[in-house]
This record gives sequence, structure tokens and C-alpha cells, in this order.
Amino acid sequence: MPICVAVPKEQTPAERRVALVPEIATRLVKLGVKVVIEKDMGKSAYFMDTAYQNAQLVDTAEQVYQQAEVILKVQPPTLAEIEQMKAGTVLIGFMAPHHYPERVAKLRDKKITSLAMELVPRISRAQSMDALSSQASVAGYKAVIMAADLASVFFPMLTTAAGTIRPAKVLIIGVGVAGLQAIATARRLGAMVEAYDVRAATKEQVQSLGAKFIDMPIKAEGQGGYARELTEEEKQQQQAILAKHVAAAQVVITTAAIPGRPSPKIITQAMVAGMTPGAVIIDIASEGGGNCELTQPGKTVEYQGVIIHGPLNVPSQTPLHASEMYSKNLFNLLSLMIKNGELQIDWEDEVIVGSTLTHAGEIKHVPTRQLVEGAKL
Repeated sequence: MPICVAVPKEQTPAERRVALVPEIATRLVKLGVKVVIEKDMGKSAYFMDTAYQNAQLVDTAEQVYQQAEVILKVQPPTLAEIEQMKAGTVLIGFMAPHHYPERVAKLRDKKITSLAMELVPRISRAQSMDALSSQASVAGYKAVIMAADLASVFFPMLTTAAGTIRPAKVLIIGVGVAGLQAIATARRLGAMVEAYDVRAATKEQVQSLGAKFIDMPIKAEGQGGYARELTEEEKQQQQAILAKHVAAAQVVITTAAIPGRPSPKIITQAMVAGMTPGAVIIDIASEGGGNCELTQPGKTVEYQGVIIHGPLNVPSQTPLHASEMYSKNLFNLLSLMIKNGELQIDWEDEVIVGSTLTHAGEIKHVPTRQLVEGAKL
């Protein structure tokens, strides 16, 4: 019997992305898999039920969970959703274990094999499965569009009968995937772009996109492609140099986020006070509290004429393409576990092992296990 891969509707309010798009549903069927989806599962991303021609449609989430051997999701499952899952079910999606230790404990107790997309190893072989990167790319693009909307200036240089308008000065802080996409998008819109990252290795990438890199004597390369935490002395040095560039910018976009940890505070209240009234800060690290001291996650505030926007779940604002990218990430990971329509998990595969959160009644991810064991559940 072919395994059943099932997809329920997302339960998280305002989540518009979906875990399975019609193209990937068809590719799963070609692998010999049975695909079951809940009615209107794809509607929030503008994928109608009629587009899922190779999938079986069911009316309720309960019917999905009754049949499911593999469940695909975007957001972490709720406790109620986990309760409906059968023991031994394989669950793949974002899990946010640092936010929901009680849900991880429930997955453990229900003997669910859960793979967290944010734990996919950042190695060459797993690039096609790297959902953090695919969604960060969407966020970086969208951040610039939000900035252009809120800014009091044009982005490109314009030559008009009323005179020449100089291009906007844009500063990007954090040059990961989101930052690089933000640089590229701001440059396409005609802005003058500067960028900064504590990882000196990003300098060539910044320059290759036509932006100017802000050099500092601080080097903070860390593990897994992320930066290490700066010392207090380094933070003061960083802020002293950055303050001049922040003050000169009409738009600042901050992207410095580390999954499972608070976002580093890079822009101080004093730095905001030094900005020109009408300037804009888009803080897409607001999920972790924000890179700016004045950011209020989920809100747009104004301080001395400077607009500070702290959007949440930015990729969900571009749901169609974000869903297509995420669905491909899921497919590429799931493909490692499907042979001739059957589920065959290779526990020697470093990608599968590295992505596994819970399995066989145990929490496999060590930092999460330590968190849950110390949490009051």
C-alpha cells in the first residue's frame, strides 16, 4: 500500500502560506504516494481545490489525521492537532521548539516522528531543503517593498521638469539571505545602498550586488553560517561606527536574526534620535524582539519623526511564491524518505538525523531536550 501524505488547513491566524501546492502534489503522486488534503487547504495562497487534480479531497481535519502517515505543515501544530495524530506519524514543518516546549513534549509522548524545517543542516547537499533560506529571501524582498511604501522619498533618481531628485540612501543591516535579497531589490528600485554584517566574509557578496560594504575591525564569524554574539566592547565599537551611517540613511532595513534566540539589539534609541525625520526603519527581525530598541513586534510606531515598522511573518504576505518555494523544500526533504511509494527512513542520513526533533518517544534535538526537561509542563 502506498503511504498517505496528508495536509490539513493551517490553524495559525493570518498564516496564508500552505505546505503543498498543486505541482508538488502531482510530483508526490508520481512517487507512488497517496495525497490527501483538507478542503480549501490551499485557498489562502490562491490555490483552489480544483487545481489539486491528483489529490483526494476530504471535508475535515479529523479525516486528514485519520488517514495520514506523513503530515506536511507550515506552522507548528497546536496541541489539539497533535492529539489527533496517530502514534508513529511523521510530521514535517516549522516547529519553533523554543517557543512551544509543551508541544514538543506532546509530540514526544504521542511517539510522533517530527522533522523541523528550521533544523535542516546548512550543508551543500541540503540547500534545496533549506526553508529558512527560501522564506528569508521572500522576507528580504518584501521588506524593501514595505520600506518604499512607508518612505517619504522616491527610491530611484528622477530627472523632472521640477529638477533632479537624488536616489534614496538605504542601509541594510545583516547580510544573510534576507539581507542579500533586500540589497538586490533596493538596487533594482534605484536606491544607493550600503550594507553591514559582522561577518567580514559577506563583503564580496555585498559588493557583487552593487552595494557598498561598511568595514569594521570586528570579526564575528560563528557556526552554521550565523554570527557569534559580540562582547560588550565590540557592541559599543559597532554602534559608534554604525551611528553615522544610520543617521545618513533615509531607509534602514534590519535582518539580523538567529532562530531560537532573541534578535541582537543593534540600533539604539540614541541612533534613532540621530536620524532625519521622515526616515524609515523596517525591522524584519521583530519575531525575535527586533534589532532596534524601539521596535514593537507587529506594530508601526513613530519616534521623533522616524517610522519604525516591526512586521511579523513577512513571507506570509507573499503567499503564492512563498508557498511554492516552501513546498519544494518539503518535497526535497520528503523524497529522501520515500522509496517506491513506501516510507523508508535512513537513520544514517545526516540530513534526516539533523532535522529530527522527536522520534520513538524521545526528543532527539539536544538543545530542545534540555529546554523541555527544564520547563514546567
